[in-house]
Amino acid sequence: MAEEIKRKVSIRTCTGCGQERPRHELLRIVRTPEGQIVPDRTGKLPGRGAYLCPKRACVEQAIKRKRLAKALRNAVPEEVMMQVEQWLDG
Repeated sequence: MAEEIKRKVSIRTCTGCGQERPRHELLRIVRTPEGQIVPDRTGKLPGRGAYLCPKRACVEQAIKRKRLAKALRNAVPEEVMMQVEQWLDG
C-alpha cells in the first residue's frame, strides 16, 4: 500500500484583519535587501514580507492603522499601494 504524503500548509497572518490563512491565498508585499518595497506575485522574492488578504478592506485597514509599514519596518510608498490595488482589480 502506498502511503499518503501529507504536506504542511504554511499559514500566515493578514496584517490588515489579523486572520490566519494559507500562504497561497494571501498577497505578499516584500521589502527587498536593497530597501525597495514591491508586491511579490511569486511569493519567492528575498526580503522581509508582509501578507494581506485579497480584499480591499484589509488593504485599507493595514494602511490606515500603519500595520503594513510596521511589519515591513519601513514606510510604504503610494505607488506600491496603487500596484496592490491594480492587482486586486485585475
